[in-house]
Amino acid sequence: MVPVDGVGPDRVQNTYDAARDSGARRHYAIDIMAPRGTPVLAADDGSILRMGFNALGGLTIYQIDPAKRFVYYYAHLDRYASTIRDGSVVSRGDVIGYVGATGNASPTAPHLHFQVLLFRDRYWEGESVNPFGVFEAAGKRR
Repeated sequence: MVPVDGVGPDRVQNTYDAARDSGARRHYAIDIMAPRGTPVLAADDGSILRMGFNALGGLTIYQIDPAKRFVYYYAHLDRYASTIRDGSVVSRGDVIGYVGATGNASPTAPHLHFQVLLFRDRYWEGESVNPFGVFEAAGKRR
């Protein structure tokens, strides 16, 4: 499921290998364009590892799946859902935040930066995997 409410797979472009910072780095994520304030949905069952802020991602969430195989990183959020905190248990389709343009995102192009990482103890440093090919359904709130 695309982790943005109402966005179908046909509206998502594969930005995984796109160059950033004039080619200095790779994107390793999918940008999902949507109006500011569109609900961001948990991509899978699991729990919230960390909610925070950084210069590139702005307001961010790290979520882990129940089997501790994958970490889902959601960035450029406008705000968090009022129902989640670090450690919250979430189900696929739960609203966890809202699309925004925080961090280094253009204020005129709100979107969700969605990244999937293989879990490691330092979860924010896991190897990225491209989720583009697995989007089968439009995002739908639970």
